[in-house]
Amino acid sequence: MTDVEGTAGWAEAAVREHAGEAERPSREEQVLERIDRARRRKARVKEEHVTMAHGSGGKATQSLIEAIFLEDFRNPLLEPLEDGAVFGVGSSRLAFTTDSYVVSPLFFPGGDIGDLAVNGTVNDLAVCGSRPLYLSAGFILEEGFPVEDLRRVTASMAGAAARAGVQVVTGDTKVVQRGKADGCYVNTAGVGLLDRPIGLSAAAARSGDAVIVSGPIGEHGVTIMLARGELDIEADLVSDTAPLNGLVAALLDACEGLPPEARRDAAPDVRPGVVRCMRDATRGGVATILNEIAHASGVAVVVEEDAIPVRPGVRGACELLGIDPLYVACEGRLVAVVDGAAADTALAALRAHPLGAGAALVGHVKDDPPGLVLLKTGFGGTRIVDLLVGDPLPRIC
Repeated sequence: MTDVEGTAGWAEAAVREHAGEAERPSREEQVLERIDRARRRKARVKEEHVTMAHGSGGKATQSLIEAIFLEDFRNPLLEPLEDGAVFGVGSSRLAFTTDSYVVSPLFFPGGDIGDLAVNGTVNDLAVCGSRPLYLSAGFILEEGFPVEDLRRVTASMAGAAARAGVQVVTGDTKVVQRGKADGCYVNTAGVGLLDRPIGLSAAAARSGDAVIVSGPIGEHGVTIMLARGELDIEADLVSDTAPLNGLVAALLDACEGLPPEARRDAAPDVRPGVVRCMRDATRGGVATILNEIAHASGVAVVVEEDAIPVRPGVRGACELLGIDPLYVACEGRLVAVVDGAAADTALAALRAHPLGAGAALVGHVKDDPPGLVLLKTGFGGTRIVDLLVGDPLPRIC
């Protein structure tokens, strides 16, 4: 064999090898495929006993809900796993939700378990697009709980209800033995009326939509952690707990009046289509909400790290604790996905309201890679923002 023939044979072999490599998925594609396969697997609870992680709002909570509760309670109203169920009664459309509060400590800078319970339920109703009307209040009290503290909690609930324009119209009280309830737990349920012909859903996001947060994130979770006095960290922080129904109404009012061209991509089942969905970022923080939207809609959510509003005190505490603010709970902030053409109008409406003065456009919805949240970092790189298994800040609500 001549040198020329040998060289030609080597070149042909190199070309064939390169062609074979080109046909194989890239390392990035392989990683994304593994993530997609994992998410498609049927949820199951591997643990034999419930752990604190199951109440975190992350992957463990998601598995518990899908494998246990959704499996046994499955129905069309529950399956979307929104913040509340929306259904028709006669000619009216109602929203219904419930939540339980086990926050520790009961009293913290900026609020307490009482106003937290009212605000949380009001917010779940509001982000369904409804006007909150009536709440229930259930108390589980521990033997020996100070009556004066109970009065503080109920007075706080009454004040929060008045500010939100709702009424507590029914309730229940149970008392358990000393040491069985950590003082006081509160459950609230609520009913709201949908005055607008709209349908908000985490499954309604589409490419080109804008992602907005209504203000600085992480304040509630960090405030609770510092209030426990377990860490030698000082920060001038208060919880952001607040009723969002007024803010939501302002956003919907502004977007409802947009011309038809801003709604050209609206899905047939979402009217008027400008606001695709809203969620209040409680357990699991903004990161969990974005993952739920990406998964439900089959889209990618791409957010800019530098665009996410975080107060210096929260950022500093998170850095010391090794926590990403994206995963820290809020109790007075919402995430909204709106038609990209309506982003400026939505932002202006939010910023005109006292609770939305710090609203920011933090990212956009893309087609690929579906089901994932990507963060463009301040250093120019990109990383996946996945659901956490557990919660670094338990019992924050």
